[in-house]
Amino acid sequence: MTAIADARILIIATDGFEDSELFGPRERLLSLGAKVVIASPGTDPIQGREHDEKTRTIAPDITLDQVDVAAFDALILPGGVINPDALRLNAEAIGLIRAFAESGKPLAAICHGPWLLVEADVIRGRTVTGWPSIRTDLRNAGGMVVDRAVAVDGNLITSRQPEDVPAFTDAVVARLEDREVAVEAA
Repeated sequence: MTAIADARILIIATDGFEDSELFGPRERLLSLGAKVVIASPGTDPIQGREHDEKTRTIAPDITLDQVDVAAFDALILPGGVINPDALRLNAEAIGLIRAFAESGKPLAAICHGPWLLVEADVIRGRTVTGWPSIRTDLRNAGGMVVDRAVAVDGNLITSRQPEDVPAFTDAVVARLEDREVAVEAA
């Protein structure tokens, strides 16, 4: 596919993202030389959280309406409860997720992030995982739900929780390098 140093990664997030699920993959990808761009509905800094506590903020690089899917090699959707719940109501965000799914480019969501995949209707018949409280939603949307650190089904990469960030990011890196992703059993 592409060398990591040449990769352009999009992260879509808004207030209430889980801190480690945005910053963890972002920092690792940046350390490998990738260009990481944060897109949000607006330009004001967005507030991270660690569970119920506020953490760091980050200023979006662009707004959702400025995203050109063709300019990116992958999309990452961090979780947190508030972030994906708000973005589920944003038609622009859902349209971008559908476009990434259709493009065949890596589409990665962690924790509550797969809620956005449900809203975009892109998991029917696909193997996925997510935070325990959204697994019924994933099943009801036609996903085949597993309980493991990472579920990889073609271009779709999903993970369960903040503790899975290293495995999640490894899977994104492997897919960008066009390598098979080693997936552990439950």
